[in-house]
Amino acid sequence: MSDPNGDDRRAGKSEPDAGSAPDTGPTNRSEEASTDIDSGTGVGDRPDAGRDPRDESTQVANEERRRKTSVISLLVAVLGGWVAASVLVFDTAAAPLWNNVLVGLVVLAAAGYNYYRLTNDVPLSTGIASLVAILGIWLIVSAALLEMTGGLFWSTLATGLLVAGLAGYNAYEAREARSVTTEPDARV
Repeated sequence: MSDPNGDDRRAGKSEPDAGSAPDTGPTNRSEEASTDIDSGTGVGDRPDAGRDPRDESTQVANEERRRKTSVISLLVAVLGGWVAASVLVFDTAAAPLWNNVLVGLVVLAAAGYNYYRLTNDVPLSTGIASLVAILGIWLIVSAALLEMTGGLFWSTLATGLLVAGLAGYNAYEAREARSVTTEPDARV
């Protein structure tokens, strides 16, 4: 049986008919060029011409890294939500109240954005992760600078340490992942 569109032949899967000669590949330049076109769907890809030139162990490590950083981004977003909501739990003055609400909402939005990117197979943003780490450092400093007292002081300090550490780790992983994907192909 022959495929009227020639899809099987381009994918390297054609089987010669009983009465026809075996397929020897493209016969002219236009046919040769059409076999090199990638539709982006993955349909008809040759097994030896995969899109990711890295070996399987590297791909598994990258998937593991992506899962880990998405969980960390979600945790940082939740911590940002806690910073914003903590002013409802603890009594505070105006300056610490607005500081925690604004910084908490920015951390929530930025870390949520990175989580959204990772769940949609878009690489983690190094700039956003770095911004969140800096905001975590600001939370540590602002706990003393704005003279927070009692539970709000300790909550802001502990959350700032966690946000700075986790977002810093995410920024490092984003930079590391970007360097892995931009390395020249060693198999060439």
